[in-house]
Amino acid sequence: MEMVSASASAGFCLPPRWAAEAVVYQIFPDRFCRSGRSPQQNGLALAPWGSAPDPHAFQGGDLWGVLDHLDHLQGMGVSCLYLNPIFSSAANHRYHAYDYFQVDPLLGGEPAFEALLAELKRRGLRLLLDGVFNHCGRGFWAFHHLLENGPASPYRDWFITEHWPLNAYPGSGETCGYYAWWSDPALPKFNHANPQVQEHLLAVGRHWIERGIDGWRLDVPDEVEPAFWEAFRREVRAVNPEAWIVGEIWGDARPWLGGPHFDGVMNYRIAWGSLGWVSAGALAEGHHRESIPYQCLSTDRYRALLLETLGWYRPEVNCAQLNLLDSHDVPRALHMLQGDLAALKLALVLLFALPGAPSIYYGTEAGLSGGEEPACREAFPWRDPPADLSGFIGSLAQLRRAHPALRSAELELEPLGEDGLLLIRGSGRAQRRLVLNRSRDTALALPDGSRLGPQDWRLLA
Repeated sequence: MEMVSASASAGFCLPPRWAAEAVVYQIFPDRFCRSGRSPQQNGLALAPWGSAPDPHAFQGGDLWGVLDHLDHLQGMGVSCLYLNPIFSSAANHRYHAYDYFQVDPLLGGEPAFEALLAELKRRGLRLLLDGVFNHCGRGFWAFHHLLENGPASPYRDWFITEHWPLNAYPGSGETCGYYAWWSDPALPKFNHANPQVQEHLLAVGRHWIERGIDGWRLDVPDEVEPAFWEAFRREVRAVNPEAWIVGEIWGDARPWLGGPHFDGVMNYRIAWGSLGWVSAGALAEGHHRESIPYQCLSTDRYRALLLETLGWYRPEVNCAQLNLLDSHDVPRALHMLQGDLAALKLALVLLFALPGAPSIYYGTEAGLSGGEEPACREAFPWRDPPADLSGFIGSLAQLRRAHPALRSAELELEPLGEDGLLLIRGSGRAQRRLVLNRSRDTALALPDGSRLGPQDWRLLA
């Protein structure tokens, strides 16, 4: 797939300025809060709140529950919500959409979305929605039409078929007869070469921007032809020139950033790099993968990783990256740090101190520590959280607001022995210096003659 030439020929596209100021909070809606205010849930067989995460069970979190906890989120300095998919779906994660124009009834449907959006606007908060435009669910209306009518369906060319009849529920050794994402029959891939498919998906992108959302996080966009995303950006930006478009690209995103595609990506290199450094050799094992290679890092290797990543992109792009420590797709940060809350705090300091918008995965403030999915999609323990880091996160957000240097693209890194790291942010009188000590047991001697305790950090005068 050729992606470089289009980006290079179109020139630089400036990301929205507000992205650099954002503090993002990611919510997996089914597990954030069950409000009891969604009449659509009455009498349904929901799984008990707080039960072990099940790929097929619904615990009943809804958008009313998000609305009810906006004070909590603002208290942590959150300025932008990122919701995992909210459209009608037969899956609790809702990446199996069957109607992109309808808010899932289990989430409270249209009334809950309207109320949430209105309150976000009133508070000056922004909203990103999750766009899954590579594939749909088996229940998607056009695919259902194809299943019912076979080759006679007028929607035959919306998907890529291999043989008839289609078998949406193949047994062992059987094939489904159509292209599916990662060969999963539950996820039919769209045929993006079809103009009608393109127009339908572009209409979805326009519709929700017109409704008032502030941008899109796009699922597996590198598996869709770049030309589609160029058209998507044009459509979205024509409605809202300040819309933030973030792609889910786990590694080197140079072909996708700075041109006519995306403003930023989910910056997983920050995630695995920062966790690998603050762990000080005590990172959980068994989670290494090519796209996110969790590994313990020396100070020099971590410094090299950060400088390499930042060097790939223009300063404006670095400021529009969606930085994170974890998400719905990977083990939680506290799991990888084997329950070490002090190490997690250091990772959060880095998250708020590095160029880009910090993104907090729901429940981080409550000490959630689930492993590989679905374990990382556990219910928020509102009544009895294992920890409370909300005040700490709020203080980091306040620090970031108070010091423009922490929101800039300028960064210098100086190792301080094996376990210390000095971050120099900004320039001139606005410059700020922040030092971290990852050691579990040894104080760090600072250049001014003072000492920094184990697993501690300080904003230097």
